[in-house]
Formats: sequence, C-alpha cells, structure tokens
Amino acid sequence: MTEALVAEGLAAASDTDIVEVGRGVLARCGTILAGGLFAGGEPALVVADERTWAAAGAAVRDALAAAGVGLVEPLIFPGHPVLYAELPKSHVIRSRLEETGALGVAVGSGTINDLVKLASGDLGRPYAIVGTAASMDGYSGFGAPMSLDGVKTTMPCPAPKVVLIDLDVAAAAPPVMVAAGYGDLSAKIPAGADWILADAVGLDPIDPLAWRLVQSGVAEALSRPEALAAGDADAYSGLVSGLVLSGLAMQVYRGTRPASGAEHYFSHLWELAHLGADWDPPLSHGQKVAIGTLAMTAFYEEFLKRDLAALDIEAAVETWPAWSVIEADIRGRFSGALADNAVRETAVKYVDRDGLRARLTRFVTGWDDLRPRVVAQLVPARTLQDKLRAAGAPAVPEDIGLTAADVRATFPNAMYYRSRYTVLDLAREAGWFDELVSDVFAPGGLWS
Repeated sequence: MTEALVAEGLAAASDTDIVEVGRGVLARCGTILAGGLFAGGEPALVVADERTWAAAGAAVRDALAAAGVGLVEPLIFPGHPVLYAELPKSHVIRSRLEETGALGVAVGSGTINDLVKLASGDLGRPYAIVGTAASMDGYSGFGAPMSLDGVKTTMPCPAPKVVLIDLDVAAAAPPVMVAAGYGDLSAKIPAGADWILADAVGLDPIDPLAWRLVQSGVAEALSRPEALAAGDADAYSGLVSGLVLSGLAMQVYRGTRPASGAEHYFSHLWELAHLGADWDPPLSHGQKVAIGTLAMTAFYEEFLKRDLAALDIEAAVETWPAWSVIEADIRGRFSGALADNAVRETAVKYVDRDGLRARLTRFVTGWDDLRPRVVAQLVPARTLQDKLRAAGAPAVPEDIGLTAADVRATFPNAMYYRSRYTVLDLAREAGWFDELVSDVFAPGGLWS
C-alpha cells in the first residue's frame, strides 16, 4: 500500500483514524484496537458469522482479552442461511450494543461490516472492522448498502474508526472472495469514465483527492490475477490496498460516486432479484459487478466508435421524450416501491428540451478535449475479460447464471435505477442508446 497516499486519505477522512494492512496484523490486532478504539474503557462486542469466527473472530476475541479490553458475549450469526445486509439484522446488533454499552468489532467482509457499521452509526458509536477477505471496497467506506422493501439503498452512517486486514487471512479465504474483490475493483475503470462525463457536464465535480485515492492504484491492483487466484498472500497487498483506498475515497467524498457508476446498477438490480442467492456459496456483489463492468466497458467501446462532436443536436432535441413518456416507460419496467424509486431517481437527472440542448451543446463543443480523457481511463473489454477470468472472477454471463439476453435486458433498467449521470444517460440523450445496446450484443461482440 502507498503509505503516503493512505496517510493523505486518512488526514482528509471524516471517520477512520487507523488503517493496518499486512501480514501478521491479526496477531497485533488486540494492541491496535485497545489503543485505537477502546481507550475509553468500553467493552468490545465481536460480531461475526460462523465462517468468519473460525477464520479470525476467535483470534480477535483472544487478542482483545490479552490486551486488557473487556468483552461481552460475542454475536455469531449462523452460517446457514446466508447472512444478508438487511435492516432487521442490523437492528439485532444495535440492540446488543445498546444493552451492553459496548463498541462493535466486525469480523468478516461486506455484509458483517455493513451491518455493524449501520448499527453503530445509529447509536453514534465508533466501531472497527477486521476484514477477512479481499472481497469488496466497503471496508473503509461511508454508508451501508441495505435491502429494505424491495429496494437496495445506501444508508448514511460513519465509516469505521479502525480498519485491519491481515493478508494471510485474506489469502486463505475461499477463492470466490478474491474473485469478488477483483470484480469490484475492476468496476473503477468504467466508473471513472462515468465520473469524467458527469464532471464535464457540471453535475458531479471530480474531487482530486478522491480521484487519486481510487484510480492511482487500480492498474497495479489488477496486474496479478493469476497470483491472486493461486492464493499468493504477497500478491494480495495491491488488491487489498486498492480496495481500502477506494473506501477511503468514498469516505472523503461522503458518497459512492468515486467508486461506482452504471456497472454497479446491474449488480444492484440482480441482487434485488435474488440472483444466485440459492447458490452454495451464494453469488457475491463483486461477482455480479464483474459482469456489469464488462457490459459497461463494451458499451463504452461502441459509444466511442461514434463522433459525438458531429452530433445533430437539434435532431436529438426534437425526438427527446416528455417526462410523462419516461415515467410511463419506467413504470412499465419496474413495479411497486422499486418503480417509485426509479421514477424519483430518474427525475433528478431528467431535463426538458431546452435543458437537453444546453447539455448536449456542452458535450459536443468539448468532445475533442474530453474524448481522450475517457479513452485513457478505459481498458479494452476483452483485455479486462481475460484478467477477470484469470483471477477466477466471472467473465461471461453464464458464470453468474445469466444469458447475454438477460444482460441486454438490464441496460435500460440500469439507466433508470439511480440519479447518477453515466454514459447510459448521455447515449440516451444523444439518441443512440438502443442502437449501442444492440451493437454490444451483435455478432462478433464480447459475448456473441
């Protein structure tokens, strides 16, 4: 991990004070936590599931006891059924924290971290995470994604005060975990391109520090997929560092814009449909993100084959649908609370014809300067596909139980799912969306 960059991120971060990533961290975790979280004499509530308790939870409990930290009875969720980031589970943890006056120590990966994060945030208490797998970038991130009433939303809550990850523990995790982390980190490639577009049109200005925290280490972190698949603990350093830095960027930015774009909305929609929930082990967020990332990288390639600078703006404006047409299309694709959510989100980024003319004019006049930045941000879809496959991550829709037609059908829903502006929105506004989606799945394409 680039220590100077981590230090810069921690200096700007609102919540996290300590990040320790390396070999042997688990053996030192008691001392680190005693000074970094429990200096006020509060007891510790260790939260894990049966798998993460065996991997590191018991060791964390023993290390805390050896360091003189008081302990309450640990909260260990069953290994089956699979634990999900759902609001009622977080309330269970919150109640235990409230009853005992303890501070939480999450031992696990994404789900455990998010549940303890939200429970602690509800009580205004700091917490720590001892990560057990290089599976996602939310360890050091602000907010916790939760499923509630058929909608997945990121609920605001502070990031952990202390983040500890032992590379030997991470390397010993099931291979699907590193595959998930690799998929999640690969998403920063198209997500960065989406942020460039949103910044260019004046919607989401790029924060220079958050950008550097995410993007500076992505290439290195993705450079050794074979070694990661082989469980080489030293190779995990780059991947874990990239994931932790990504989380710090979200904390600095107070949102997920630096680390996710349209590719994540594919995953969110599939998660809400419980894709792979009955698999053993269940499909992870990062595994689904990998396919969303490839879908968006391929879409960008088709988009960049066209010359936006030559767009007939008035023709695009003339065919731009009224909001009532857009809302009807959304409600035809979604139902219930998810439809209401998609309508609210899409309304934020929708503009009338005058607004569209102004938006497209800004893109068209600046495209000659903007296009090289977008191109430099991206990686060829087939190159990325090879890397994902080498890391053991999904590389074709069938790897996550889908077909190419299923992925194709997700494109318009992903565009509507969130208010965040992406290349999907620009393509729709230019009048190219349907044609570009067809081009992605034409013979000779990535998955044909």
